Amino acid sequence: MRYRPLRHNNEFGRVYARGKAYVDHALVLYVLKTRTRQTRVGLTATKKVGCAVRRNRARRVMKAAIDEHLDYNIGGYNLIFVARAATPGLKSWQVSRAVARLFKAAGLPDRALAPGAPPPASRPPRRKEAPAGEGAAP
Repeated sequence: MRYRPLRHNNEFGRVYARGKAYVDHALVLYVLKTRTRQTRVGLTATKKVGCAVRRNRARRVMKAAIDEHLDYNIGGYNLIFVARAATPGLKSWQVSRAVARLFKAAGLPDRALAPGAPPPASRPPRRKEAPAGEGAAP
């Protein structure tokens, strides 16, 4: 399920002005409690992150991590995730771990920690070891 996006500049400005910020080395999370039942999310990657390719990668990695951790029935919140300069260089499991830390600091429920949820990508994938004799140079 996709999240509902924040679209307008005044909505972002309201969250920046009135919301609470939580900082991690990879991301910054701004949280503002609202009166509605809908949770809305905004993603930001400024030019400080890098060129367009790096900004798009940062947004893609943030979207994947948010989908893994955000439970859409948490009540009315406006959330803004801001990419930092290190974000495009990180692997998706590292950004997922950062999102989990930010949710814990903000007191938001984490869907990845719910019973019966699939495990989050919070650790590096295991490397498959080649059987002896294969892949060895002659």
